[in-house]
Amino acid sequence: MRLSLPSRLTCGAAAAILGIAGLLAACNNDNGSAAPPSADQLLKSKIKNVVVIYAENHSFDNLFGNFPGAHGLSEVLDASGTPSANYIAQKDRDGTTVLGKLPQTWGGVTAAGNPNTVTQAQSDNLPNQPFSIETAFTPASSVTLSTNDVTRDLAHRFFENIMEINGGTNDMYAAWLDAGGLTMGHYDYSQSALYKLAQQYVLADNFFQAAYGGSFLNHQYLICACAPKVPDDFVANNKPSLNVLAAPNAKGVPQLATDASSPASALNGPPKFLTGNIAPKDYFGSGDGYRAVNTMQPPYQPSGNFPASGSSDLRYADPGKSTTLPPQTQTTIGDLLTQKGIDWAWYADDWYAALQDGTQPAGSTHSVIYAPSGPRAAPDFQAHHHPFNYYAAFDPATHGADRARHLKDYQDLVSQAASGTLPPVVFYKPTGNVNQHPGYANAADGDAHIADVVSRLQAGPQWNNMVIVITYDEYGGQWDHVPPPKGDLLGPGTRIPAIIISPFAKKGTVDHTQYDTASVLRLITRLYDLPELDGLKARDQALQANGFPPMGDLTNALDIHP
Repeated sequence: MRLSLPSRLTCGAAAAILGIAGLLAACNNDNGSAAPPSADQLLKSKIKNVVVIYAENHSFDNLFGNFPGAHGLSEVLDASGTPSANYIAQKDRDGTTVLGKLPQTWGGVTAAGNPNTVTQAQSDNLPNQPFSIETAFTPASSVTLSTNDVTRDLAHRFFENIMEINGGTNDMYAAWLDAGGLTMGHYDYSQSALYKLAQQYVLADNFFQAAYGGSFLNHQYLICACAPKVPDDFVANNKPSLNVLAAPNAKGVPQLATDASSPASALNGPPKFLTGNIAPKDYFGSGDGYRAVNTMQPPYQPSGNFPASGSSDLRYADPGKSTTLPPQTQTTIGDLLTQKGIDWAWYADDWYAALQDGTQPAGSTHSVIYAPSGPRAAPDFQAHHHPFNYYAAFDPATHGADRARHLKDYQDLVSQAASGTLPPVVFYKPTGNVNQHPGYANAADGDAHIADVVSRLQAGPQWNNMVIVITYDEYGGQWDHVPPPKGDLLGPGTRIPAIIISPFAKKGTVDHTQYDTASVLRLITRLYDLPELDGLKARDQALQANGFPPMGDLTNALDIHP
């Protein structure tokens, strides 16, 4: 990153040009010679808005495995698609036997209602290697798929992800995925709008989901670098589902217990785990208690849980449900920004419609929340994708003004982008049909939507001082060949795509810096001189203890100079 001043420009002149408060006074050292502005001073003078766009459920190899200059599939496949010596073949559930072929895609490749159909039987007999989703099933089905098609969903849960990664060999995805062989599929994404943006700006190819598993936990980690706390009395009274662990495998990798009826071989059917939403007590440390690692519902509407029967205040989800997470009080990036006087907002497509849909009596039917009428249908608001709605700081009765200020709709984002009134920190979550999540969305619709959002941001008056980060919450059950660095008990998990878009981006490059989801928090923390969240400290300490560098803060993707 070029952050030093050119020799022909004096420090005083640079201070006048950049308008950096306090820089002029610092322009002379004890010897009276010019002192260049620091990297942080330059960063703060240029970047006034950070926008995070959070898509869904794709590994890096699944979408960007063929991106030129990236650590992609060419590292494990030759030009003909044949596995090279670097490819680690997928193992069966005993952890040692190499699968003679990939398992079938259990339940079929395509989602119900998709115009093209590839059945379970038509997915059989694929070699044990990565494959093209578009063409691999064509000989058996006479169907050529594309990013317009909706494939079946693939499980993406906390302990399952740990087992699939298998200590870094990434060789147990086919064994432990409920979808079977589909995990090894990838697209030719080269004609997509996001691929073209990655070519124009910066693609990060060493960017990992911060937490193992699925959407719920990674959204939580995005704002607090933590896993939600679950009180003991809630577990005792509400009886949420708990993960049951067996003995670790020979590598020391935690293992979920399996049901007695679970097939011994991945070729005979999907696994059956004793899985749940809550980690075993004190899994993350003595005295830590219970933590939620898989999907729980918000305590406030919009939630997947209706209000309690007979409730007079329909703004609350039924607290007696086993899946209604009690309000959270851990420190979030929003808290730190507010304490510093920095405005911010979480924007959600269909937010206002979902609010109305959620405030209905028990026994009603949702028409917006988790309510698609088929693949690619709208609206399809995913309540567990909105992490601030889990926090007591946004209780609708006691913090209504804070909700209105910080939790907003996509239409607010559009209008504020056009008028140049976006807050300094923006998070945007697309709704279900355009978030690229397999099972109910395709890749193409979300690609077009996110590219349109970027174009609106670029057309607004704040673009000249903006950084946009497009990334994915997690891998969606899809294999990737790059092992995650060894961190703490929360993660990081599988590698995912990330694109950094800015007038200050190192345009047309691939950034190989080690990042994870919370690297966006590191950038925000650095930009606004915020205290560092405890989870960020813990992650970097764990990485360094295991021989890895700390996570980057995305500034290596930027070229900032006077």
